[in-house]
Amino acid sequence: MNNIDFQIDGRIDGLVLKQTSAEIEEIKTSDTIFEELPDSILKLYWGQIKAYAYLLMDSNPKIKKAKLKLTYVQTPDEKISTQFKEINRDDAKNFFQALIKEYEEWLKLRNDIIQKRNKSAKSMIFPFKDFRKGQRELSAAVYKSIAFNKHLFAQAPTGTGKTISTLFPAIKAMGEKLCNRIFYFTAKQSTQQVAESTINLMAQKNLYIKSITLTSKDKITFDEEKDLKPEDNPYMIGYYDRLKPAIKQILKHENQITRVTVQEYAKKYTLDPFEFSLDLSLFCDVIIGDYNYLFDPQVYLQRFFAVEDLDNVFLIDEAHNLVNRSRDMYSAALSDSKLKDLIKMSKNNPDINDKLNRSLKLFSRSFHIHTKILKNNNIDQISISEPLDAFNKQVNKLIESIHDWLRKEHPEDQLNDEILDYYFKLLHYQKINEYYDDTYKTRIYHTYDKNIIIKLFCMDPSPNLGESLRLGGSAILFSATLSPIDYYQRVLGNEEDSLAFEIESPFPVNNQQVIGTNYIETTYKKRNNSLNLIIESIYDMISSKKGHYIIFAPSNKYLSIIFEAFIKKYPNIQTICQKSSMEDKERKSFINQFEANQANTLVGFALLGGIFSEGIDLKHDALIGVGIVSVGLPGLNAENNLIRDFFNKENGHGFEYAYQLPGLNNVMQAAGRLIRTEYDVGNIMLMDLRFNQQRYQKFFPKNWNLKISYNKATTKYLINKFWHNKKK
Repeated sequence: MNNIDFQIDGRIDGLVLKQTSAEIEEIKTSDTIFEELPDSILKLYWGQIKAYAYLLMDSNPKIKKAKLKLTYVQTPDEKISTQFKEINRDDAKNFFQALIKEYEEWLKLRNDIIQKRNKSAKSMIFPFKDFRKGQRELSAAVYKSIAFNKHLFAQAPTGTGKTISTLFPAIKAMGEKLCNRIFYFTAKQSTQQVAESTINLMAQKNLYIKSITLTSKDKITFDEEKDLKPEDNPYMIGYYDRLKPAIKQILKHENQITRVTVQEYAKKYTLDPFEFSLDLSLFCDVIIGDYNYLFDPQVYLQRFFAVEDLDNVFLIDEAHNLVNRSRDMYSAALSDSKLKDLIKMSKNNPDINDKLNRSLKLFSRSFHIHTKILKNNNIDQISISEPLDAFNKQVNKLIESIHDWLRKEHPEDQLNDEILDYYFKLLHYQKINEYYDDTYKTRIYHTYDKNIIIKLFCMDPSPNLGESLRLGGSAILFSATLSPIDYYQRVLGNEEDSLAFEIESPFPVNNQQVIGTNYIETTYKKRNNSLNLIIESIYDMISSKKGHYIIFAPSNKYLSIIFEAFIKKYPNIQTICQKSSMEDKERKSFINQFEANQANTLVGFALLGGIFSEGIDLKHDALIGVGIVSVGLPGLNAENNLIRDFFNKENGHGFEYAYQLPGLNNVMQAAGRLIRTEYDVGNIMLMDLRFNQQRYQKFFPKNWNLKISYNKATTKYLINKFWHNKKK
């Protein structure tokens, strides 16, 4: 078909051969009641048997007709339903040829896209007049990594243009048939938009390519379908009948497919937009989406990542974020609070059967048995190196009981929602338990509100990440802060043959001044003593030149203390402070204040490691100074200590891996907000004497020409001198 050879085969479940006829049996197993199976599913079942009938008759000319038998086993009761049909040789042949003809049409559609894409990609030139410093080298490293199916860790400073420096060579490699599909994975929606803009830019330079941005189900689903069951949802009923014309139309008229585009066509053809985007992605060359579409065992894209495909290229943006994200993906927890609520709600409820009631009570008893170790030893938490086998068996039993219960109709009430919610948590726990090995600990602990948690905590997800990365031919993991690279190579895959690449900042070193205040201590015990020095140092920085500044602090509480102290002492200075939770509109408002009235002084206060410490692009005079309070160490807690102990045992760098490097990454990301273009100028003030220690300075970027200040007067002098020199 379409000049490509295909082999079509399958395994018949049951076959009775006679001289001129045959009986072909297909066995299907599911928990759905047979009478409730939608026509679309039955059509697939019968279609499979008809295809077998043709293949059998084609290879056995004597067989003129076949009896088709569909055997349906409804689990777990093993109720068997059987249906029969008959088909002759001509009908089987007509069915199969019609099937292949339609399949060939879609193959041709996809192949035409690929041919046109490859031709345009091959002739495409770099979309800017010149490469920035380091861009050509990074692009070459990416291209070679794709050509040789390697995994590359690339550190390129803020402002280098990492998105174009990775997408451009990957698409050029497509033109040379070195790969066939690019996945661009990000941690934030704002970074996805940068990828979209970059592809649009290349499209303006005559690149023909189909790209799609995948949006999470909760964000893209239409409001009117959110609370509907699939069988009641007009966007799902008859979905496949409307899917094909919708795909043909969108591919005919659109090249860069965003969330808005998906929703527009989904509304027009009455399709669920999330499912539509997934089906549509099969015809796209570049797929933009969140990390979890590759790495999360719960939600990864099975249609692409069920098996290895060397034609896949993974571009993983802001890869430093993947460290903590992946630990969350491969950890799971269950709480007794939800369990208590469930038992209380289900007590004497006629909709809860005896089996489920009994399973809930048995599970609650098992939960209590395995957590009483806290009470018996008068402790708040404990970590165990082995899985709780007896408890895990009860998890499986409760899943089975809820599963049986959910198969029947129930009123749409709070109890139903609570059971369903806990059911998904149990399934997640069960799934993660399959990964349990020596990289895990079982944690049992009290929360602040006296609930008890049993958690499967993944200290080192690198084996799982490595397995995911090997589903493609090559992977490029890049960020402005992958220092030291060998640390990220270890925790993000731990593969012996991965490559490392670093480029220096393309911007003049003298455009920024980095000052370490050796007179400020921000350790927990010394914070109160240093508060006034922090406030005065911030004032010295902002009073040297009117403009916009951001001050970063390591926790919401500490941020609030600094902010309140500053506005109390300097009430006439315009300030804005990040809230602990902000809607999209509030986030945009925060950023917009920096992009407006740039001649006036504005001091923003934000969380180190938070939403404003990376991914925001405040160019030129929108930001002329950054202050960072503390070295950003994560809070001392049991889980970070487990990570510390794990890596101490492996390589002796436990404190670095658990505390120091994650903290420094936050610091460098926040500092990276300052210089975004060759025209940006400003000061970075590091407010913590620990920045003067060699164990921190050895990890600083090469373009940080650090000046240590031992008192407030020197800090003020250095800042004034910097701005004085910039006037010359």
